[in-house]
Amino acid sequence: MKAIIASKKDAAGMNIREQLLSLFDFKETTEKFETNPVFEFKDILLYTAETESIYLENVDKKIDADLFVFATKHQSKEGVHSLSCHAPGNWNKADFGGKDRTLCVSSAVYLKNAFLKLKELAAHLDYEITLEATHHGPVVGKPCFFIEIGSNEEQWQNKEAGEIIAKTIMHALQNDSGKKYKIALGLGGLHYCPTFNKVMERTDIALGHICPKYHLEKLDKEMLQQGIEKIKEKTDFVLLDWKGMGKEKQRIIDLLNELNIPFERTDKIGYFSP
Repeated sequence: MKAIIASKKDAAGMNIREQLLSLFDFKETTEKFETNPVFEFKDILLYTAETESIYLENVDKKIDADLFVFATKHQSKEGVHSLSCHAPGNWNKADFGGKDRTLCVSSAVYLKNAFLKLKELAAHLDYEITLEATHHGPVVGKPCFFIEIGSNEEQWQNKEAGEIIAKTIMHALQNDSGKKYKIALGLGGLHYCPTFNKVMERTDIALGHICPKYHLEKLDKEMLQQGIEKIKEKTDFVLLDWKGMGKEKQRIIDLLNELNIPFERTDKIGYFSP
């Protein structure tokens, strides 16, 4: 089974939930989650939480599912209209849910399929479609990802944005083929991943986790190995955002060589920059 979770404390999550129930033939079950009814469509269960999504720690111990999708808001000071997706986890301190230096299990295949569908369905909208670097909680022991509407109250409640996210989730959950993808851990670059966005859109590479430039200083052997191991699919290599590594570039390369971890450079993989 696969689980979609929306929180009552999240306007975007409730918008997406409403569109899922409107667009797809979900049926109410006898099950309850945090006092709320659970809905079912084929092998997909839709849950409504009282708890904010980033604080649903170990939800995989309460819900028996093989994959978790958190439908949520994205908030930023800039207020950019955005539709985004990312894996959860903390490379360093856990300021917003989860645990220090603990990543969740990600699925590069589901993340790529969701990102590509967002790009397709929202092509006509004035929204930025983007990956985000791995960040925030909760801790989840099964594969999971967040998919979000940003970045203010008006967008969170925008029906069309909610419909696009709903359709994207259902497409991703029902089309999980990824045999053609090369699986990678991404290192470097900005939080909104402009280089890795191009990689995901234009190549056969699927990224499971992304550690941005601002966390590279704390990236040690343990966290590097965790980033590789906590991708559901077997990781083929580490992908370096070559122009987004800063002063940590050589140290990271030395660490990869020490551990015999293969790596590629974004400027060498032929995704026709810019």
